[in-house]
Amino acid sequence: MGFSLQAWLFTRTTGYGQEGKFSGPLKPMEFSIFEGQEPSQPIFQFKANPPAVTFKLTGETDGIFQIQSDGLLYHNKSLDRETRAVHRLQVSALDAQGNTVEGPVPVTIEVKDINDNRPVFLQQHYEGSVRQNSRPGKPFIYVNATDLDDPATLNGQLIYQIIMQLPKVNNVMYFQINNQTGGISLTPQGSQELDPLKNPSYKLLVSVEDMGGLSEHSFTDSVHVDITVKENIWKPPEPVEIEENSTEPYPIKITQVQWNDPGALYSLVDKENSPRFPFSIDQKGDIYVTQPLDREEKDAYVFYAVARDEQGKSLSIPLKIQVKVKDINDNPPTCPSPVTVLEVQENEQIGSSIGTLTAHDMDEQDTINSVLEYRIVDQTPKVPQDGLFLVQEFSGILQLVVQSLRKWDTPQYNLTIEVSDRDFKTLCFVQINVIDINDQIPIFEKSDYGNLTFPEDTAVGSVILTIQATDADEPHTGSSKILYRITQGDSEGRLEIETDPQTNTGYVKLKKPLDFETVAIHNIVVQAENPEPLVPGVQYNASSSTTFRLTVTDVNEAPQFFQQVSEAKVSEAVAKGTKVGNMTAKDPEGLDVSYSLRGDKRGWLRIDPATGEIFSVALLDREAESLYRVQVVATEVGGSYLSSTAQFHLTLTDVNDNPPRLVKEYTGLFFCYPPKAPGSLIFEATDDDELTFRGRHFTFSLGSESLQKDWEVSKINGTHARLSTKHTGFEERVYNIPIRIGDGGRPPLERTVSLPVTFCKCVENRCFQPAARMPGIPPVGMAVGILLATFLVIGIILAVMFFRMKRDKGQHNAESAQASETKALRN
Repeated sequence: MGFSLQAWLFTRTTGYGQEGKFSGPLKPMEFSIFEGQEPSQPIFQFKANPPAVTFKLTGETDGIFQIQSDGLLYHNKSLDRETRAVHRLQVSALDAQGNTVEGPVPVTIEVKDINDNRPVFLQQHYEGSVRQNSRPGKPFIYVNATDLDDPATLNGQLIYQIIMQLPKVNNVMYFQINNQTGGISLTPQGSQELDPLKNPSYKLLVSVEDMGGLSEHSFTDSVHVDITVKENIWKPPEPVEIEENSTEPYPIKITQVQWNDPGALYSLVDKENSPRFPFSIDQKGDIYVTQPLDREEKDAYVFYAVARDEQGKSLSIPLKIQVKVKDINDNPPTCPSPVTVLEVQENEQIGSSIGTLTAHDMDEQDTINSVLEYRIVDQTPKVPQDGLFLVQEFSGILQLVVQSLRKWDTPQYNLTIEVSDRDFKTLCFVQINVIDINDQIPIFEKSDYGNLTFPEDTAVGSVILTIQATDADEPHTGSSKILYRITQGDSEGRLEIETDPQTNTGYVKLKKPLDFETVAIHNIVVQAENPEPLVPGVQYNASSSTTFRLTVTDVNEAPQFFQQVSEAKVSEAVAKGTKVGNMTAKDPEGLDVSYSLRGDKRGWLRIDPATGEIFSVALLDREAESLYRVQVVATEVGGSYLSSTAQFHLTLTDVNDNPPRLVKEYTGLFFCYPPKAPGSLIFEATDDDELTFRGRHFTFSLGSESLQKDWEVSKINGTHARLSTKHTGFEERVYNIPIRIGDGGRPPLERTVSLPVTFCKCVENRCFQPAARMPGIPPVGMAVGILLATFLVIGIILAVMFFRMKRDKGQHNAESAQASETKALRN
């Protein structure tokens, strides 16, 4: 029998015989063979060593594996991994007498899986139920399928999907499936929209596919799933009403909640963060109040019940729990204040309302517990009689019921009023003051205060006259307080009158400056009035008014500008002689005005002395001063030559008159020498023109085309550029690179600047340049020679000086000896 070895057979052994890949000596071997292959396929050729002449095969052959006498191992049937995934065989070498001379050795055959089995659902039909508003993504039913192929390979990897949903409302899928686990759950739309009243049941067609759904040769199976939608019982309970301060034993069950399925974990959440939260919930969903409630402390509670699974995840939206605290009559009425003070005029008519006593009750409003009744139980004094007042039973309004009051009978009454609800009584106290009526008018002490004369420059706020009126009504009341009002002679409101609240004295003061040129004589009429209205039948008359005559004398005043600050705006490029502004002033006395400038430090402007028109007389420069401020002086012509000043502000708008320049002097740009690779340096440009909202947009280029083979300039942004070298063949020296910078303005301006770049040796990434010999400085050898010669000259000088000093000392000694001898002879 002859065989042809197939390339798709492979082994997991190492080391084969010399005769080929699929033959070798008898030793332990492992082989992997795909199931479903054609029978009679060779596996391996074992070689016998003498005296072995034949081979024997034992073990889990299952009638499939055989070995020829020459040692060729093969299978005569197709393999099936699902029947046996691993065959464990033994091969022995025999001699001519059938005795084992080598072995047995183990031979393991692993059957590799192919996709030859389709997935099959475990049930022919599935049924499940789900409650409306269930949490999306939480499975409520699983479908399962099996595949006999190897689950460790793609052949046994199953993918689930929903093929069809009936009904499909508005083309929206209410259900979803986990493609790995087969768990069916609600989509977010399904969680919100499922309603058993609209569609109580749904039918799904679910498919399963092997090969991970990645191959067109995969197998599939499908199954029907019937789903019943149940009503959601996770609903907020009806609002609860609890009577306050209940004496029943606590805790007291007040309501309950229930999740759709057993096993939920319940808790309460107080989103109001109340300092006291008197509620609890057990794991049956029963909600309790744990202590007495006080409606006056808090009349209602709103909190939420939450259901969670064992992992602590919320099963659905929290339920709102509303608790209203029911009122009981446990609070007595309270008075608005220790004493309520009211006023009544002495001429009030019978039945008039004096005021209202408003007591309070902390119990719930608009209930029987807070209905209050009022009753007067005492009046002090009982003059001229008792029972002068009445209080309305339920409103607390006090009225006069017998006669009008008179202050001289008694200026004050005190009432004790009983305020009661259904169970409690409280005494409140009311003080009623009888006040005087405004039946007297103010009367001036003078009907005419005569003539007053003041210059027009009298200071604002000055008191020019004191007036006095009196009122016979009760002092320090609205009936006797006097307000003074100018009714004639001051149409421009230059005067005002302040009243002393203690004495009712009126002080006439200047509110605005006087102006002789406008009005020279004011005939003033003043009216005295009370803030309280007069009683019917009483009216103000001539006794309540007075007059005085105010004469304003002329004062020579300086010219007055129509505006103290004048602003103008022109381009800095305007021609000489252009009118840039105008300022005018008027002299109150009507004299002519002459104009001049002060503070024109740059000499840019001149002013027409007669008209006040301002002209440019030199070229303006915004970069030197963008806001130019000068003073305009207006001087009256003739008279006292008084003058006044005003400000003139000239704003200069920019024109493009400054070419670009480097932002600084670049003196430290360098590359290390010798350069190992092309490098680059960054520099920045600017100009002195005004920065616009678009910013600066310069252009950069080399100033000479001859440099383009060595250098390159590239723009980074509107103000920065990069200077780069194109090679490394530079000398160790300084290169001055001309850079052309343009601003693109109107008109466009450009400037060529020089950028010095040094190629130098570097130490620690810094440029190192030895100090060069400066002109006039000798070399080291010459300097040493000069120094030695200097020391020699100094030595000679010192020696000469020492010799002369020694000689002078000897001569002095000789002269001394000679003198001594002469003296001795003389003796």
